[in-house]
Amino acid sequence: QVQLVESGGGLVQAGGSLRLSCAASGIIFSLSTMDWYRQAPGKQRELVARIGSSGYTNYADSVKGRFTISRDNAKKTVYLQMNSLKPEDTAVYYCNTNPYSGYWGQGAQVTVSS
Repeated sequence: QVQLVESGGGLVQAGGSLRLSCAASGIIFSLSTMDWYRQAPGKQRELVARIGSSGYTNYADSVKGRFTISRDNAKKTVYLQMNSLKPEDTAVYYCNTNPYSGYWGQGAQVTVSS
């Protein structure tokens, strides 16, 4: 079955950087579109970035120019490089390939202090 394991979260000051990783198993990773979502306290989960199997990328307006999604098919891992972090980026970050499946990993907590 699908398993997604996020890592790389932490506490960082505003303006800092973090790199999240998501290791996937149980899917044909090279053919899968991979997404990063985030959920802040009291808010709905939102799509942050997407990378297709061909490598095309798409970003939420709030992170364009600051976040970069990438993938390594050999490692079955998707990354999210987050630069110029802001306090409003504080959230639990999740990766997923099928958000409608109901399955979510444990997520990675990102806390940005002002």
